[in-house]
Amino acid sequence: MSETQITTDQTQFVETKQDSNFKRLLRSFKKNKLALYSLYVIILLLLIVIFGPWITPYDPQEANYDSILEAPSWQHLAGTDEFGKDVLSRLIVGARLSLGVGVSAVLLGAVAGTILGLISGFFGKWVDRVIMRICDILFAFPDLVLAIAMVAILGPGMKNVIIAIAFFSTPSFARIVRGETLEIKERLFIEAERSIGAKKSRIILRHVFPQTISTIIVYITMNIGGAIISAASLSFLGLGASPSSPEWGAMLSASRDYIGHAFHLIFFPGLAVFITVLVLNLFGDGLRDVLDPKTRD
Repeated sequence: MSETQITTDQTQFVETKQDSNFKRLLRSFKKNKLALYSLYVIILLLLIVIFGPWITPYDPQEANYDSILEAPSWQHLAGTDEFGKDVLSRLIVGARLSLGVGVSAVLLGAVAGTILGLISGFFGKWVDRVIMRICDILFAFPDLVLAIAMVAILGPGMKNVIIAIAFFSTPSFARIVRGETLEIKERLFIEAERSIGAKKSRIILRHVFPQTISTIIVYITMNIGGAIISAASLSFLGLGASPSSPEWGAMLSASRDYIGHAFHLIFFPGLAVFITVLVLNLFGDGLRDVLDPKTRD
């Protein structure tokens, strides 16, 4: 048998094994009905984010002073606000802003936390102690309090909200990745790489980091919901989006004065936040059960 044929057979074996693993993971995920239905809702939300501006029944910024504070009806399914703007249209357009802030903040925190976690776990010693002590200090503060302090320093605005949420998300990712790295670097194939003189950067990037990706993906999914709540909370406090913005937290903040006689202004934005966070958490739980070998049967 020629060397070329052996190489081809090995490649086909690896591809077949990877395909088999993917199918097994997919079957396992489908067994979790809540996670599967949550995925369908997430896909619907993504479609709303992408096509939102083209599917709104009304212009979300167009005021209609003849329809101020109207209750939900066939004409305005979610009612109108204090300026006569269609609430449903504002919710649809606001999905892009709210989800965009949550995803951007968590991804930024994941990148920073992953880098710190890999460095801390792989090199250890004083590097590990310094990074983990800084993380411990940040863990001592409630997330929202830390975000408020950051926005107070940087100034209000959605860009600063993203930075603030990413800042308090970083220590969690650093600790998770550090724990994975400590376990991975003791495996035999890492020792084999060291024995042949492989550079530390090569070991981290080509062997350690790929082994942590599944954990990082699960943790990102489960943290997006919390980031959306934090962004909405900051906007509710007047530190995030402007009051006229269709961001869900800003809509909740603007409707506080009308809760007694226009309950729909609070109900629908709150429902949007609730459903989004719920499906993201359920999907994250299902993904963790599939990807995390510690929870697999």
